[in-house]
Amino acid sequence: MAKGGTSPWDLTALFNAADPKAGLAERHLWVIRLVEWLRHAPLESEAKTEARSTPTPVLRLRFLLGVLERNAEHRLRAAEMLRLFLREVDSAALLADFGFAPRTGLWAEFGQRLRARVLPLTPATTDLGELFALLFPRGEDVAWLNAIDDETLARLAGVLEAGDGGLAHDWRGPFFEAIDFLASAVRAAGFAAQLRQRMSPELLADAPFHQLARVAERLREHGQSTLPDDRALFLQDAQYLRALLDTCRRCAASVHEHLETHGVSVDVVFEVDQLRERAHRIDLLLGCVLAPDASRELVGLVAELAAMAEERRSIRGLFSRHYSMLARKVAERSAASGEHYITRSRAEYGEMLRAAAGGGAVLALTTLLKFAIAAVALGAFWGGLAAGLNYAASFVLIQILHFTVATKQPAMTAPAMAEKLADVSSDAAVESFVDETAHLIRSQAAGIFGNVLAVIPLVLAAQWIARAVSGAPLVGVRDAAYVLDSLTLLGPTALFAAFTGVLLFASSLIAGWFENWFVWHRLDSAIAWNPKIVARLGAARARRWSSYLRSHISGFASNISLGLMLGLVPPIVAFFALPLDVRHVTLASGQLAAAIGALGLGTVLTAPFWWCVAGIAATGALNLAVSFFLAFRVALRSRGIRLADETRIGSAFRRRLWRQPLSFLLPPRDPVATSTPSP
Repeated sequence: MAKGGTSPWDLTALFNAADPKAGLAERHLWVIRLVEWLRHAPLESEAKTEARSTPTPVLRLRFLLGVLERNAEHRLRAAEMLRLFLREVDSAALLADFGFAPRTGLWAEFGQRLRARVLPLTPATTDLGELFALLFPRGEDVAWLNAIDDETLARLAGVLEAGDGGLAHDWRGPFFEAIDFLASAVRAAGFAAQLRQRMSPELLADAPFHQLARVAERLREHGQSTLPDDRALFLQDAQYLRALLDTCRRCAASVHEHLETHGVSVDVVFEVDQLRERAHRIDLLLGCVLAPDASRELVGLVAELAAMAEERRSIRGLFSRHYSMLARKVAERSAASGEHYITRSRAEYGEMLRAAAGGGAVLALTTLLKFAIAAVALGAFWGGLAAGLNYAASFVLIQILHFTVATKQPAMTAPAMAEKLADVSSDAAVESFVDETAHLIRSQAAGIFGNVLAVIPLVLAAQWIARAVSGAPLVGVRDAAYVLDSLTLLGPTALFAAFTGVLLFASSLIAGWFENWFVWHRLDSAIAWNPKIVARLGAARARRWSSYLRSHISGFASNISLGLMLGLVPPIVAFFALPLDVRHVTLASGQLAAAIGALGLGTVLTAPFWWCVAGIAATGALNLAVSFFLAFRVALRSRGIRLADETRIGSAFRRRLWRQPLSFLLPPRDPVATSTPSP
């Protein structure tokens, strides 16, 4: 860019446009353009003597200061523009309010961030918080602000003091005002019932929140006083305020301990974070007003505000941060349930086979009822609802009878597996994880074997009995032909199976969320002790129901939600012209058995049958893999685990596959008990 050009980024043109008599919007726009000028690539004359590692805005700032130091007219005009800017804007709006939600609540903050991303901002405002987003709209601003050296800061302070009065006549006033506002906000948050009732009583014993506003007001009085004795009182007030803030932060941290035990609310997590961030902001402001030369502290504050501006532009970051604790609680509860699905001995393996066979027997009836519902020819939605209720009732019956469905295992066992990855720093820990993975794969194989080996003969038997009694099978030839056409691997079976894996994973999330909701609202306690419920059920029965629901509510939520999704999601997505369907390995096996019962045993010698067998194998693999992968990822993220030793884990898996391939399918031999003779 030529120096003599008329571009708005030409420095001479920018200084010529500085008009203290212009309107509010024009003056604010000039300040915004001045900061934006710093971000542009440096001219050759600016950067030829500078270190290449210095950020461009810092190079431009040094060049700007050199120009102002050499040109008194430009220096006076720029100082006047900045002085008017700081006098007209509401600085406390930036210092006390910027970065915080105007209303407590996660969804209120989501709406605020969404509006900030969609709606443009205007410089015609005196709210410095709004102007700050125009002054520093990029995340890269944090790096160059922190890179400004002390010498450059000293030169900047000298330039800004040009003219009458300079800029430092009463810069601390808005800081004390902001400390007052923030202390009142922290105090109000500490008094809020949903936080106060979950804080540690021991930490609240000294009433730290009660004292905050009073100490902040006293700090302001002593800090703005010119009396020599008040300086010592001011320092004492600052020290005491920091001690109070530290106690308030520990009180807020104790809320998390309560949430870990009694259920998570993302709104409470959000309010706790807001309280702690406000306390941190007070610390930053105190650092500025206490420093003899606050240039470095002020720049650090601006850099932190710029970082917060970038963070508040992220909608994804809002949810990932505040839902992480809920995700962890969901994963932990799934992990506790998932441990029951992992077998480690022949006895447990046999028990899993028996439970899976029981589940397969129930799903055999479910398969036949599915065909009966389809024969009624209901509308798309009502047919889907009827099918969903059929699935849900079957899954709940399986739970009540203590049977199992193989495809529900992965989403429950994945969090338990993720827990094992918290520490894989040693070879022994890696081998232990491989052992657990072998146990898991074996358990899921047993679940599938048990389900399929029960559902196929029972459906075939039902078909042959019906043919013998009535002369016609329960499932006719037309439905059988449709089964062979829909289950084949040559069609979209793999896509539908993967989609079903997503639904299986979603049901585990719903289960964890619902259990957390149940615990959060203390419904187990209400069932056990509510006078009306106790009067209806009796005290002993009410306590039994309370204990039973507390232990099984997650399973009921998972089974009912999965059944309804399997039935309702296909017609709902079909309404939007998305041709998605579900493929469940056990139900698909039952449908194929029904087709054999209708078409005859000769069907097993045809190519379409074996393509369906391949489709069912792919369905089982994708049902398990997709649901496990998604649940595993959530569990890892919720715990903050990063797989730094992926290569070592992969090598350990390959060694196990080479040396003991059957360990992933068959249970180990139970150790032989040995006895020693008595002395």
